[in-house]
Amino acid sequence: CDMDAVKQIALSGLDVYAHNIETVRELQWLVRDPRANYSQSLAVLDYAKNAKTNMVTKSSIMLGFGETDEQVLQALKDLRSVGVDCLTLGQYMRPTKNHIKVAEYVTPEKFKFWEGVGSQLGFLYTASGPLVRSSYRAGEYYITNIVKRTTNNEGID
Repeated sequence: CDMDAVKQIALSGLDVYAHNIETVRELQWLVRDPRANYSQSLAVLDYAKNAKTNMVTKSSIMLGFGETDEQVLQALKDLRSVGVDCLTLGQYMRPTKNHIKVAEYVTPEKFKFWEGVGSQLGFLYTASGPLVRSSYRAGEYYITNIVKRTTNNEGID
């Protein structure tokens, strides 16, 4: 991974650095292109955050691949450990027959549970629901306010 490019992007003037881990560590091999991996994604998010500490960082996870609650919880903890501020969790939907099948349709109650866990872990914003996508618009107002605070040097603690 070209960390110089990551730094260049982080310092380019953007307000939110978004990079998705997509799924839990244990299922990366099944879901993602082999050129990308979980540890690499965490390193990118960490490097971007350290390049510009007051920048908002965001990541997304799809559920429904057969991941366990313990695996999801660890993924959320891993994201917080590298300073990720905002999180989206959504239902994986199989785009074509050439893609992995949906293993589980996660209940709205379970998504609500993960939203609460995200808050408990210290994410500034967690959008979690069956129809949530990585570019989920409902959180834009909240993220905009976080960005305003960070650019005014008020911090994001």
